[in-house]
Amino acid sequence: MYIVATPIGNLDDISRRAQQTLRDVAVIAAEDTRHSGRLLQACGIVTPMVSLHEHNEQSRADTLVRRLRDGDSVALISDAGTPLVSDPGYRLVYAAAAAGIRISPIPGPSSVIAALSVAGLPSDRFVFEGFLPAKPGARRKRLEQLTNESRSLVLLESSHRIAAALRDMCAVFGPRRQAVVARELTKLHETVLRGELEVLVTQVEGDADQQRGEFTLVIAGAPESENDGTVGAMDLRTLLAALLEELPPTKAASVAAKLVKRPRREVYALAVELGGAYDR
Repeated sequence: MYIVATPIGNLDDISRRAQQTLRDVAVIAAEDTRHSGRLLQACGIVTPMVSLHEHNEQSRADTLVRRLRDGDSVALISDAGTPLVSDPGYRLVYAAAAAGIRISPIPGPSSVIAALSVAGLPSDRFVFEGFLPAKPGARRKRLEQLTNESRSLVLLESSHRIAAALRDMCAVFGPRRQAVVARELTKLHETVLRGELEVLVTQVEGDADQQRGEFTLVIAGAPESENDGTVGAMDLRTLLAALLEELPPTKAASVAAKLVKRPRREVYALAVELGGAYDR
């Protein structure tokens, strides 16, 4: 079985080895056969396809493993990029490996690696978080869990949530955190925006074109000084919630801002959000 990377935008990025593999196998398992059909047609590949997506992966994996055991070769592709990276396929790979099938990668495009390569942020160590939760509360909670992560963060986001996601990152990580918004990588309208989160929020919200397409985000990790095990690394919401039980919002925000070394205005806004609507 072959795990074949396909272009994330520019069709010329497909390798000769990937094309030959897709021609030679008995069947191609594709996330969306209609979408992948356009790629195969452009490359002159007529290999039969079957669908393999999140809703049918388990049953389809059983069928494909039987074919592999019978001697057929199978290629797995996703809609774009390297399969299994925020895409279905791991159940098939697991089942094939358990059955003793040899599994070979045909490497190639990946939006994660492409974004890291142009970000200009530390890339020797990074964390891939995939897509953030769609609901605002869950998204904010997940970001708070990553506040003190010192490695660069790589995330994916959709066009209709990009502005809200950046606002949440600005509120949780702080407006000065460096980040990169990579949009439509390898495509005609590719753009890469770099800067502090508050600047990126303004740029994206102020330009409708910057809210279209597919996005890969790279966020600088927390400075080591903020992740040294002291009170400065404390979860801001947890700290504020405790302080608000004893202090009015202005005082609670002032104390918390000093402890976690964040702007007082930003911390006060969070204090109000947590329910400290007035000084008592």
